[in-house]
Amino acid sequence: MPLGNTRVAFIGSGVMAEAMIKGLLNKGLIPPGQIVAADTRSERVEELARMYGLVGTTHNDEAAAKADVVVLSVKPQVLGEVMPDVRHGTHSSKLVLSIIAGAKIKTIVDGVANASVVRAMPNTPGQIGQGITVWTATADVLPEQRLQTEALLGALGEQIFVDDERYLDMATALSGTGPAYIFMFMEALIDVGVHMGFSRRIAQELVMQTMRGSLEYAEQSGLHPAELRNQVTSPGGTTAEALYHLEKGGLRTVVSRAVWAAYQRSVSLGGGTPVRNPDSLDSDR
Repeated sequence: MPLGNTRVAFIGSGVMAEAMIKGLLNKGLIPPGQIVAADTRSERVEELARMYGLVGTTHNDEAAAKADVVVLSVKPQVLGEVMPDVRHGTHSSKLVLSIIAGAKIKTIVDGVANASVVRAMPNTPGQIGQGITVWTATADVLPEQRLQTEALLGALGEQIFVDDERYLDMATALSGTGPAYIFMFMEALIDVGVHMGFSRRIAQELVMQTMRGSLEYAEQSGLHPAELRNQVTSPGGTTAEALYHLEKGGLRTVVSRAVWAAYQRSVSLGGGTPVRNPDSLDSDR
């Protein structure tokens, strides 16, 4: 077992931390007594301890000192405040796993005085074990620590390792933020269903199952999305008419610009220079 007797501390016990905790316990990868959850809110610590039987604390340094793996799962804005605490409680032989959007590996290495750092970007479907996480690691992360990382991230769903940290900001914009794009599109479809005359309950059921079924069909068919779209687009039909208006309204351009904006934001959160979207060059002249 990659985790075995490993003790894991979560510095910040929000939604994604709880999702990982739940996944670890549901899969039987680690007993609750080997998990430490740290949070500034005592009521949150007590809630998690009651729900999962783990060890809770409001002291980050105490949590880090008790752990073999330290998971940084706080908001980007408070990372600077918690790193000194982690630095006091950790040492170079420990693995530090960050799931903080935009936080660069160098920032974490310097902040916690530990070169064994993994940076990962999960997404919200990880709460039900259906997420996907992109991650990378420093050269100081040992083979056994990579196995520990795979086990931890596997509790959230699928995972992809990349050998260049720049892909983490891209993943933040595409898959990390991606569920919000899907939810907004679902919301728009449901609203137009209600506008046409369906009850909100029926409109939501139609949209949810259409999304679910389309995804399953796409996965099983193995076809490119363009091929799948063509399958349901008859010349002069209703689908062709709808797609014409989506293209005319600039759907692809809007999506591209939105994802690039998220990408730029992720880069800037880490102190980098925003990456210019090539598609925006003409409009900026």
